[in-house]
Amino acid sequence: MERKKDRTILHCDMNGFYASVELLDYPQYKNIPMAVCGDPKSRHGIILAKNEPAKKFGIKTAETIWQAKKKCPSLVCVPPHHDKYSKYSKMINEIYLRYTDMVEPFSIDESWLDVSASLTLFGSGKEIADQIREIVKKELGLTLSAGVSFNKIFAKMGSEYKKPDATTVITRENYKNIIWPMDISEMFFVGKATADKLKTAGIHTIGDLANTSRPLLVSMLGKHGGMLYDYSNGLDEEPVSLYSDREKIKSVGHGMTFTRNITGSEDIKAALSGLCDKVASRLRRNKMRAWGVKVDIKDPDFNVVSKQKQLDAAINTAEDISIASYELITSFWPLDRPIRLLTVTAINLVDENEAQQLSFFDTENTQRRQRAESVERTLDMIRDKYGSSSIGFGRTVNNDIGIKYKEPNKNNDDD
Repeated sequence: MERKKDRTILHCDMNGFYASVELLDYPQYKNIPMAVCGDPKSRHGIILAKNEPAKKFGIKTAETIWQAKKKCPSLVCVPPHHDKYSKYSKMINEIYLRYTDMVEPFSIDESWLDVSASLTLFGSGKEIADQIREIVKKELGLTLSAGVSFNKIFAKMGSEYKKPDATTVITRENYKNIIWPMDISEMFFVGKATADKLKTAGIHTIGDLANTSRPLLVSMLGKHGGMLYDYSNGLDEEPVSLYSDREKIKSVGHGMTFTRNITGSEDIKAALSGLCDKVASRLRRNKMRAWGVKVDIKDPDFNVVSKQKQLDAAINTAEDISIASYELITSFWPLDRPIRLLTVTAINLVDENEAQQLSFFDTENTQRRQRAESVERTLDMIRDKYGSSSIGFGRTVNNDIGIKYKEPNKNNDDD
């Protein structure tokens, strides 16, 4: 049977996105070391992004400012401006939409494009990628790297292959030469723990992975092992979504059964810290806010109680969701009564840009929410870079109830 025609997939990844956007307003810093920092006034603030001159000093994303300044005492630090990054992200995706309606954002500065139906209009995949790079550079003053391939995974790895401002084409004919020699840690969705486990089994490169039997990988890593086998052999067939099909979700929830029953204020607050962090990050990723919260509690006898409440403002931070959830729980659940399972759900969702009627007398709470959102969007940036479980809140550290933050997916120094 004849194999169906390959798709042409692009993955476009902005180069040093946050730092590049800041340089549009601070062009005087273009040729000197500059970094975007979580809190430039604090020596314990974190580096979120850096320009090319700063990279030459070995400055890395997620290290502290004082560590970075030990490497480069003259480093210029500027604060992040999340509203600007969102604005430019939208403009970048609008450029992509000139070529295809199949545009699937992966993060604020990365998107997949399926241009299979656009080849007769605009040329080959590489030609389209090069056109997009030039348009983004000319119209927005920013650069990107693009991968072109027959599936999403190889397109993504192509955009990582050569930076900055480059296009890499990975085909059925050359992927074994380009992808297979790479260290196993370079494989998409292979984190440090997985890489260590594979290397212990003698699997050191992506080629080693591709040539390991699928059943063996499944026995080692479960379904994840089968997925990695498919990805390394170019068998990814996941479609690129239509830009217009980005679903507006109706609720976002996260729950867990704890390793022991939890009781008391400290246990509940620790549990809420982990659960609400997951809920809030998903809200922000979907560009939503919640006008209500719902909690579900299951006790050791498997009795379930559900309660919900409306809020005075639409929220999208772990801090606010945790405060509202704790107030709701204490309104109906005795703190000394054990909890086996707890679920927190954000409900009555609206678009994050939807206008809110703010009270003139609630300025303090409004400012607190804005500060909390700025901090948590900073966490989002770090997680986009190093994996969703790479950083968490202090209350969850060394807990014994089952909330864990795993090692980062990848130590990649490119923004």
